[in-house]
Amino acid sequence: MSVRELVVLGTASQVPTRHRNHNGYLLRWDGEGILFDPGEGTQRQMLRAGVAAHDLNRICVTHFHGDHSLGLAGVIQRINLDQVPHEITAHYPRSGRRFFDRLRYATAYRETVGITEAPVDADGVLATTPAYTLEARRLSHPVESFGYRLVEPDGRRMLPERLAAHGIKGPDVGRIQREGSLDGVPLEAVSEVRRGQRFAFVMDTRLCEGVHALAEGCDMLVIESTFLDEDERLAVEHGHLTAGQAARAARDAGVRHLVLTHFSQRYTAPGGTSRTESGGEFERQARAAGFDGELTVAHDLLRVPVPKRR
Repeated sequence: MSVRELVVLGTASQVPTRHRNHNGYLLRWDGEGILFDPGEGTQRQMLRAGVAAHDLNRICVTHFHGDHSLGLAGVIQRINLDQVPHEITAHYPRSGRRFFDRLRYATAYRETVGITEAPVDADGVLATTPAYTLEARRLSHPVESFGYRLVEPDGRRMLPERLAAHGIKGPDVGRIQREGSLDGVPLEAVSEVRRGQRFAFVMDTRLCEGVHALAEGCDMLVIESTFLDEDERLAVEHGHLTAGQAARAARDAGVRHLVLTHFSQRYTAPGGTSRTESGGEFERQARAAGFDGELTVAHDLLRVPVPKRR
């Protein structure tokens, strides 16, 4: 049975807190696992979440600030320690290759697994598999940063009433799917397009064209909302988004499920007692911005299913 879900390993920006680990997000997409932005402590969070090195097929790093990449050293060494038997591909901004190399070889260990490096140079397609196309778009941050977008190919949904009208049943249903027609009846006459699912991962950035391109039509958008709206000046200055900005981008893009994450340490965990009850306030500001789809304010070790196909 296919599983498509987001496993949240950490939600803190810049520094971890008592309630939040550094960033880390695993997307389970059927039989594959894509690890995004493994910050410090990711290996331990994987253990707590029941995620093994064998579950990983790709690692996607948006940029080389520490809260998004310091966990690479431990994760890569664990991949080698566990002798993962399949290929693992790493995507990251090519301008940060020296940082990737330093993290990959931060200490001595026995290298048993070949990790394929596929650095990102510009907007475009990074990989195409039968299950998805992986794309990248440039974001706006003080260091070069890219967001990632996964698009499933469109398929076809068989329509029982039309099949019955043409007398197609049993093994002939599979035959018309494979061959495209049956006894003069084209596949299009008994089916409709089933739109492929779309997922996007947007971290440290100001509002820019890349944000909108990545979010467009997504079933799930995982996006940073480092600041609340009253701190928009800080967001712009440091290259980040507020809850309202992220929600408006999701609203305009027709996102079905919005996942807010990457929270500044100035805000407490949901249920906290500092100047704002941050979980509720992030949600309130996102709703005030007009986003009316499914909304999750992420916390560590949360599992979020990708919405079912339309």
